[in-house]
Amino acid sequence: MTTKQVIAKYGKPNSTGDGYLVTIQLPYPMRLAWDTDTSVIRMRCHKLVADRFLLVFNEIHRKYGYEKIKELGIDLFGGCFNFRKMRQGSDWSRHSWGIAIDLHPAANGMNTPVGKSRFSRPEYKDMIDIFKKHGFNWGGDLWGKDSMHFEVKE
Repeated sequence: MTTKQVIAKYGKPNSTGDGYLVTIQLPYPMRLAWDTDTSVIRMRCHKLVADRFLLVFNEIHRKYGYEKIKELGIDLFGGCFNFRKMRQGSDWSRHSWGIAIDLHPAANGMNTPVGKSRFSRPEYKDMIDIFKKHGFNWGGDLWGKDSMHFEVKE
């Protein structure tokens, strides 16, 4: 989806998310990737995709269970809403709308080729398939890297 299409569907992004962000209750605690001693139980995202995020996280929870989610690092929250331009680019990041999420960034970094990322291992296939089932693209498919990144297709 082009930025023009994103704006047409989700509106213009702004630094506070006023008018389009909602807070959802996560079905399991997530640890902040940059401070794993801190957990979050809520996340802000775009109101038009909140239900999709909830479906994804509820299904992941049912599929893996909380202990396995923690063991695999699926609970390492790298962020959803972040008003900014794309790294190394001039276009708005999909995080500016709260329609993208990063998980376990240390093992699935932006410049890590998909074959070397943690999420390219077989035990993560179900998680990736769950995101896809609910209308998200995976960075590993989009760019062959940035496996931490999941963004809404439309």
